[in-house]
Amino acid sequence: MYSLQGKSLLITGGTGSFGKLLVHTALTRLDLKKVVVLSRDELKQYEMQQRFDSPKLRYFIGDVRDRDRLHRALDGIDVVVHAAALKQVPTAEYNPFEAVKTNIFGAENIINEAIDQGVERVLALSTDKAANPINLYGATKLCSDKLFVAGNAYVGRRATRMSVVRYGNVVGSRGSVIPFFLSRRKTGVLPITDKRMTRFWITLQQGVDFVIDCVQRMHGGEIFVPKIPSMNIMDLALALAPECRTEIVGIRPGEKLHEVMVPEDDARNTVELPDRYVILPQFSWVEDPPYSDLPRCPDGFRYGSDTNDQWLRREELTAIIKELGYGGGTPEPA
Repeated sequence: MYSLQGKSLLITGGTGSFGKLLVHTALTRLDLKKVVVLSRDELKQYEMQQRFDSPKLRYFIGDVRDRDRLHRALDGIDVVVHAAALKQVPTAEYNPFEAVKTNIFGAENIINEAIDQGVERVLALSTDKAANPINLYGATKLCSDKLFVAGNAYVGRRATRMSVVRYGNVVGSRGSVIPFFLSRRKTGVLPITDKRMTRFWITLQQGVDFVIDCVQRMHGGEIFVPKIPSMNIMDLALALAPECRTEIVGIRPGEKLHEVMVPEDDARNTVELPDRYVILPQFSWVEDPPYSDLPRCPDGFRYGSDTNDQWLRREELTAIIKELGYGGGTPEPA
């Protein structure tokens, strides 16, 4: 297993909710040489500097679209976690070229500069929307995933290896349904797109821990998918605000009824481990391909939030929501 001890880690998009928790976890749990945050927003970096006090932490203002800046930022870096993206579905639909520049051309820049600067490992964050995409954001992330997988073929004699982590809805992250429901709670009505809607459920800390583990286990070219529970949107609404009535508003453009993280067409290249699925590249870039002794998932297999064998009951959702500090179960004070 790859050791992170004494390594230098760079996080693109490091001022986002994922990046901040990864920084905290890395500084408190890992014996790293340094942690570098690369992002575009100087205010968010300033706010992070007030929160984190560590001589190991560095900040770079920069954009993944800017290859020259990446070249400088990646100098002396051993590991990259690529979390920078334009990820709001409506924003990507209305600004498609901007999403392409960040999510696709930015991925290309990361790949090329990681190879040129001798980075050892690159792990890119993906999304369930990249599996059989129906919106532009998902399409750009699917393209990004394939670029990182294929990037292993470009390294030549260098040691750079690249893989991808794909997971679904993150509890309480920006743009997730929990803050939205809480903002509508005082109105007494929660808008529901469809009563049948299901979503995978992962906490931010679980996502960070999974990423760190995958950095240490990756060989290059894998797409790692964690086994996580599903929840029904109606159970979540009742756990958050049982006093509210619900109103069906219909599925929004670019939205799916259920999440899928391993499509049927990928089953033939997917292996199952106790805690995750691993979608393998069709070509291997190592002499002794890992997972070669494991059987592939059967034809027709599909890892979807509606066919999942792990489900969160309403009372479990309520307990998790309270544990995360979101309240739930009783109305907020007026």
